[in-house]
Amino acid sequence: MVRNIRRGHDGAFKAKVALDSIKGEKTLAQLSSEFEVHANQIGQWRKQPLKELPNLFSDRRKKQDKEQEDLISELYRQIGQLNKPEAYKCGVGLGQKKVPNAPVEEKRKLIDTENAMITISRQCELLGLSRSSYYYESERDDSYNLWLMNLIDEQFTRTPFYGVERMTAWLRRQGQEVNHKRVRRLIRLMGLEAIYPKPRLNISNQAHKKYPYLLSTLAINHPDQVWCADITYIRMIHGFVYLIAIMDWYSRYVLSREISTTLDTSFCLLAMKQALELSKPEILNTDQGCQFTSLEFTGRLEQEDIRISMGGRGRT
Repeated sequence: MVRNIRRGHDGAFKAKVALDSIKGEKTLAQLSSEFEVHANQIGQWRKQPLKELPNLFSDRRKKQDKEQEDLISELYRQIGQLNKPEAYKCGVGLGQKKVPNAPVEEKRKLIDTENAMITISRQCELLGLSRSSYYYESERDDSYNLWLMNLIDEQFTRTPFYGVERMTAWLRRQGQEVNHKRVRRLIRLMGLEAIYPKPRLNISNQAHKKYPYLLSTLAINHPDQVWCADITYIRMIHGFVYLIAIMDWYSRYVLSREISTTLDTSFCLLAMKQALELSKPEILNTDQGCQFTSLEFTGRLEQEDIRISMGGRGRT
């Protein structure tokens, strides 16, 4: 009696036979004769890789999709988008999700030309940036604007109180056909601002005593009859300094002046001390700013028997 001996085959052998069968270059009978394996066995080995290959490529595709979603999420994080790419998973065009607050130059910087997972076209779509805007290179000649800015800077140094309208009128008198929109844009670009009295330098303190205005019917006809004090500001390269001046109303003579980087009361008291070393008025007129209504300032005047007059809003 002849017994069949079961032969064992390793994985490499099975894979070779299955691949040759899948190629279809030889029939199962030919393969069976060549490899000395039953045709039914070859058929079973062929079914296994055909069954598992879709899952293999599906896992690879999922991995690629995951990497792409991670890259998209990183793009959204960089541009400050709160929307996550769930719309991408659902097939919604993310090109419709614009980034209105990001300028074109900022979006262009986010494009990663070395990215092999997301094309430049797709990155532009995700950022809400047209491809033409990404590849656009400006050929505008800014030499005229630079020349205008030099003119504006020179004139602003001479007349720092010129605003947009007056600067536009001056440029037109120089023969430059410009409108106020261009001048405003250039002035903003240069960081210039016309010097003019800013509001609320004389902020009142409701807890301080207010004194009546004494000059409405008073005839001012001699020196030291009425002094006045007021605060203004001087624009510097970085910020402001504040100036107080004490002046004789009749002669228009400036008795003292002091500057400070803050609107405290101490530099006002110092200016008053210097003025009182020269003379003494009958009346001192100020506005109702908290520096002049403070107990330190009014107490100093009452100590010198000086009558206090305070003007309301809009008085000079």
